[in-house]
Amino acid sequence: MRITYISAILTLAFLTISCVKQNAIIRWTTSNPDATWQQSNILTTKNTSDSAIIVYPEKAQQLIDGFGGCFNELGWDALQMLTPKAQQKIVAALFDTVSGCKFNLCRMPMGANDYSVGWYSHNETPGDFFMENFSIERDRERLIPYINVAKAYNPDIKIWASPWCPPSWMKTNKHYACRSDVVNDLPITGQGEEMSDQFIMEEPYLNAYAFYFSKFISAYKNEGIEIYAVHVQNEPNSCQNFPSCIWTPGSLATFIGNYLGPRMKADHPETEIWLGTIERPQIERIDTVLQHPEAKKYIKGVGFQWAGKKAIPLVQKKYPGYKLMQTETECGNGSNDWKAAEYTFSLMKHYFNYGANAYLYWNMVLDETGKSRWGWKQNSMITINSETKQVTYNPEFYLMKHFSHYIEPGSHKIETSDPDCLAFKTNNSIVMVYFNNNSEVMKHFSIQERSFKVTLPAQSINTFIFPLQND
Repeated sequence: MRITYISAILTLAFLTISCVKQNAIIRWTTSNPDATWQQSNILTTKNTSDSAIIVYPEKAQQLIDGFGGCFNELGWDALQMLTPKAQQKIVAALFDTVSGCKFNLCRMPMGANDYSVGWYSHNETPGDFFMENFSIERDRERLIPYINVAKAYNPDIKIWASPWCPPSWMKTNKHYACRSDVVNDLPITGQGEEMSDQFIMEEPYLNAYAFYFSKFISAYKNEGIEIYAVHVQNEPNSCQNFPSCIWTPGSLATFIGNYLGPRMKADHPETEIWLGTIERPQIERIDTVLQHPEAKKYIKGVGFQWAGKKAIPLVQKKYPGYKLMQTETECGNGSNDWKAAEYTFSLMKHYFNYGANAYLYWNMVLDETGKSRWGWKQNSMITINSETKQVTYNPEFYLMKHFSHYIEPGSHKIETSDPDCLAFKTNNSIVMVYFNNNSEVMKHFSIQERSFKVTLPAQSINTFIFPLQND
């Protein structure tokens, strides 16, 4: 009788183990306009259907380096409107590696951009070719504190930098802007034109500018902040009314290959050079740089934003050895609504399905105006009302978190049967992200001969965590 009892216990244990092996608990996080970051569990079964979205863990694609945003001066100023405790809560929401977005890869400007408080560069002394007056003193007011509070939550954040504009005396028009407008004092005679050079393409200036990059990296290293990469020019084709500098592709290649590359190899071999940030679709412009015999020796990756998204499929196919980054998500018009999140998800699908290793938001934090120094109201992940001090976590905050909270650096994107479902393989799980932009719908997913059905709320972002099992 005792043997029969023990046998029954062993049989039950075996069946329990079998059930665990056949069925897995899926963690589900969903957000919609009415309720954000709702978490529950789903049990998988062995049942499947022809309509199931199939995830293929064995079909690994690109490595994922991470997610983040840009440290901008106006973001820091928005934070300063709050109490220290309220500031810490926001920074933790973005960078905390346990409960936050876990941002690990972030951008910063070298000098002023369109979300700086005003114009500056790190050396506005004309003719200072040896950079004797180079200084990051201005950055100690906002950017360095901003980065340091983030590093307190994630000391391993990787920072990359890009200039919007070189020192104004290195430009042909001696001005930070490229396009004359009511928001600047650039005369119409100083206006540039796309596919022309505004940088002075003479050896003393080219050498000095390469030294400018080197001095910037050294200065930040002395502050305890490593710059892991530089993207050589923000939007080199765009003639803007804010800090900008247009380059022809050939001149950009000359600067990288003959000046910046050798200088970085000598002074900072650990810092990568990227061709970025590319905002135009023409592959031939990228070809000119990546096929330049000297420049190609130094370039580690290509960064894309805005209309550059049309170039990434061609670059992925033509230059498989380069890493690819989405460098600045499209910023909208300050709506900060669910439609903005829906559009950004479409961008994320595009970039990740064409080989992007990372995805970066633009302004993480802004006040309620959302306005740059030059008047354009833009979206942000988090909005702080300057009068009421109310903090609003916008839909795009949750969209980014649905990815960055769960997808670890070093994960791989994996293939799915539906391009609308993005899936990633981490050390111990499969992460699936699906945006339902329609009414409530039932969806069926299948992984490793296991499947689950779930009713997705209308207009919802959904992340599913599937634990990997060794059968």
